Amino acid sequence: MLDFDLAEMYQVETKSLNLSVKRNLKRFPSDFMFQLSSEEWNSLRLQFETSKRGGRRYLPFAFTEQGVAMLSGLLNSDIAIETNIRIMRAFVAVRQLILNPPIDKVSQLQNEMKELKQYIEEVFTDYNDINEDTRMQLELINETLAELQVKNKKLNKPLNPIGFQAPQYSK
Repeated sequence: MLDFDLAEMYQVETKSLNLSVKRNLKRFPSDFMFQLSSEEWNSLRLQFETSKRGGRRYLPFAFTEQGVAMLSGLLNSDIAIETNIRIMRAFVAVRQLILNPPIDKVSQLQNEMKELKQYIEEVFTDYNDINEDTRMQLELINETLAELQVKNKKLNKPLNPIGFQAPQYSK
């Protein structure tokens, strides 16, 4: 967050906020606070639509979450304390949003439909595989039965009698 935004939220002048920070520089290492470069500031200024003539002699300071937390120790008014609590809650909410993005119901339903479709395809593939296996087994059973019938016909075929048989005359 930039110094002038924080000053507005804390209801203090930017000059006062920066003076408090400069008096306590040991509390603000470079990963808590840093001063913007001219290029960064010019890029941001175009977004804020500020004029070159207006306002600042010095480049603004940017505060990280830890820097904002450290400011709470410097600014001890009721407004500063309440504002700092709100800012910290906002940082937590942003972190939670990043870690757990909101669920898009349509995307969730699409994913569930894809999973269900894949499951059904797998089940039918397995079912068809089982049917193919069953068909193969039935064919083997039919072939075996046919072979047994052929053997049975050979076994049940009347045999030629052995030995002498008297001719039978019809009367």
